[in-house]
Parts: sequence; structure tokens; C-alpha cells
Amino acid sequence: MAENEQNDKPINNYIKFSAMGFQMIAIIGVFTFVGYKIDASAHHQTKWVTAILSLIGVFSSLYLVIRSLKN
Repeated sequence: MAENEQNDKPINNYIKFSAMGFQMIAIIGVFTFVGYKIDASAHHQTKWVTAILSLIGVFSSLYLVIRSLKN
């Protein structure tokens, strides 16, 4: 029974880390999409809101990943 638990651990880690990657993609994508829609509705020449919100999405997703790795 101990062998089976050791074989399942790498699979669980793989699932956990790939889920974090998809979570990062989703967070960054949502922030970027919202910024794009705000820039499109305001008719901005330079897409500053998209750039700022995408950076906020990157930093917030990195924060969530670092916080979940500590657990």
C-alpha cells in the first residue's frame, strides 16, 4: 500500500501545478480582456488600461501561485 501512495504523489503534483498554470492564464486573460473592453469603449488611442490591467493580472496571479506554494 505504501508503494501505491508514492506512485500517486507525482501525479497529484503534476495535476496541482498544471492547474496553477491554467489559473494564471485565466486570471491574466480576464484582466487583459476587461482592459481591452474599457479601452475600446473609451476609444483610447494608446491602450494604457489594457497594459495596466494585464500587469495587475500578472502580479495577482504570481501572488496566488506563491501563496499556494507556501502551503
